[in-house]
Amino acid sequence: MSSSKASACTAILLLLLCLYCSSILVGAQDDFITNPVEVTALRNIKKSLVDINKNLSNWNRGDPCASNWTGVLCFNTTQDDGYLHVRELQLLNMNLTGTLSPELGRLSYLQILDFMWNNISGSIPKEIGNIKSLELLLLNGNQLTGSLPEELGFLPKLDRIQIDQNHISGPLPKSFANLNKTKHFHMNNNSISGQIPPELSRLPMLVHLLLDNNNLTGYLPPELSELPNLLILQLDNNNFAGKTIPDSYGNMSKLLKLSLRNCSLQGPIPDLSRIPNLGYLDLSSNQLSGPIPPNRLSLNITTINLSNNSLTGTIPANFSGLPLLQRLLVANNSLNGSISSTLWQRRTFNATERLILDFQNNELSNITGSLNPPSNVTVRLGGNPLCRNTNLVQFCGSQNESDNDIPTPTNTTINCPKCPTDYEYPPSSPVPCFCAAPLLVEYRLKSPGISYFLPYKDMFEEYITSGLKLHLYQLDLASFQWQKGPRLKMDLKFFPVYLNNTDNPNVFNASEVRRIRSMFTGWNIPDSDIFGPYELLHFTLLDPYKDVFPTSSNSGLSKGALAGIILGAIAVAVTLSAIVSLFIVRARLKDYHAISKRRRSSTSSIKIDGVRSFTYGEMALATNNFDSSAQVGQGGYGKVYKGILADGMVVAIKRAQEGSLQGEKEFLTEIQFLSRLHHRNLVSLVGYCDEECEQDL
Repeated sequence: MSSSKASACTAILLLLLCLYCSSILVGAQDDFITNPVEVTALRNIKKSLVDINKNLSNWNRGDPCASNWTGVLCFNTTQDDGYLHVRELQLLNMNLTGTLSPELGRLSYLQILDFMWNNISGSIPKEIGNIKSLELLLLNGNQLTGSLPEELGFLPKLDRIQIDQNHISGPLPKSFANLNKTKHFHMNNNSISGQIPPELSRLPMLVHLLLDNNNLTGYLPPELSELPNLLILQLDNNNFAGKTIPDSYGNMSKLLKLSLRNCSLQGPIPDLSRIPNLGYLDLSSNQLSGPIPPNRLSLNITTINLSNNSLTGTIPANFSGLPLLQRLLVANNSLNGSISSTLWQRRTFNATERLILDFQNNELSNITGSLNPPSNVTVRLGGNPLCRNTNLVQFCGSQNESDNDIPTPTNTTINCPKCPTDYEYPPSSPVPCFCAAPLLVEYRLKSPGISYFLPYKDMFEEYITSGLKLHLYQLDLASFQWQKGPRLKMDLKFFPVYLNNTDNPNVFNASEVRRIRSMFTGWNIPDSDIFGPYELLHFTLLDPYKDVFPTSSNSGLSKGALAGIILGAIAVAVTLSAIVSLFIVRARLKDYHAISKRRRSSTSSIKIDGVRSFTYGEMALATNNFDSSAQVGQGGYGKVYKGILADGMVVAIKRAQEGSLQGEKEFLTEIQFLSRLHHRNLVSLVGYCDEECEQDL
């Protein structure tokens, strides 16, 4: 082989090696980092949605895991197939409409699927049942219709299913009895009908069963008492007409809350005194009859609501001496006998505690003991025979005071300079007068075990800050409001710690913002026995944090991981090109002298299908004038740059240095050869530039 032929062959070999290694670089910006099946699925998912706020506008370009697609979080390392995969789809509160695409089922590595608080309609795709890695299915707060797919019952890792506040109809699938790792069933506020499947009693991990405000009928399965870890059973506002509360419900040893309000239940109240930590009991607005069981309930009880039934007999003496009781409501029954003032005399109240005793519209005839309850206690007796006693007028008149917490406003005067926009003074900071940018969180307790929050405010602040691993002074509970349910909505502000930096106001760093957000979105804050399950309504980033999630979310691929991929590819490319360059130099020294500057345009241009001819100006524009920041590799032939063409295509551009320029004929021969070269591990030749002293591929 002549030296010229050897030179051409070695040059081609060099280019192939560079293109092979550069394919990793190009893949880092295109389909070679994220699994192509998942990329296609995401694009189809977007097509099924209506994104009126353009939150998903960047789903049309780049790679999902490398280009910060809104709401797409990926694993930091490749799997066995060599690709990165989507780990989370976080599309909370983005005002999305449209429908959920069956293509969701192709995200086979997904762990969190979050479409909460949008306006998505249509049915839940059965294909979601194909995502065997799914841990959190969060679809609450939409307009979804149709029935629950049986396929959802075969998700082996599912921890939480939240479909509440939709329009789901049809029965509960019996297949849900297979969800052996599921802890949270939140399906309230829908139109689910039929019988509660007794098979659900096989669920070993279930802690929250929230099915209130549906159209459930039939009977209450006594088998539910066999659930070994059940903490909350909430079935309010269903229609179990003529059915009774199973006696076996008194055997639920871990139960914290039992709420069966307005369920058309009949028969007696079972003995619930065997439940050691029961904190909240609501059996109101049924047709329960007979006496109230006399045995003492748990000392943890905060709320007893038995009003609007047909109960008879006397008020049990064991309702006295309950140290945490906030509400005892037995209005609108047929209770008789006396009321003992020990209900309030055996209590010591602090300034924030309240006790409501509502005995209205019964057959009660007397109060024994003191008639002067403390100001924290409200006694309501209207509609009872004892109100004929003129000494009880204060308890028998109309009483319009609210049963809700009444927060006491705090008038804190701070003599400090005004903070910039989006900054404020942390109210509880040990350091006065420093401006900080808070994170704003709308948060709601879905089924709290209390009726009044103020006595538990300090406990809650300790709970939430310790769960987030923050200092207590970093939290400001700006406001709270009871909502229908009852649920408790809160506005929380989280402030960064004080930094002694007079040049810049205080902000959380980006990693801390991401950590705090992931604690909420991943439900990584442990549930509390008192406060029950929570939900994230909104996580607001003020202007100082706008760059933390460039498009409202964070890509799971860290910069370090991407840099590692690119640097590894560069190292391989440089090593191989250095070896091949030795052969090129030897061959060229024999047959070539330095090549003079090339003519402006090629005199022997050719046309090759699928290969474009670019101008020098186009190459300069694609690489920011061959800026060093765009360089991704270098060898004896010259340098490789990352470029973005005018149509958005991301390419690798090999630019020959002057000492490596070929003759015009040889260069065009090389282009023809490469245009015919196709392999799955090689990127395709897009085009070339042969002007202005340039030979670019």
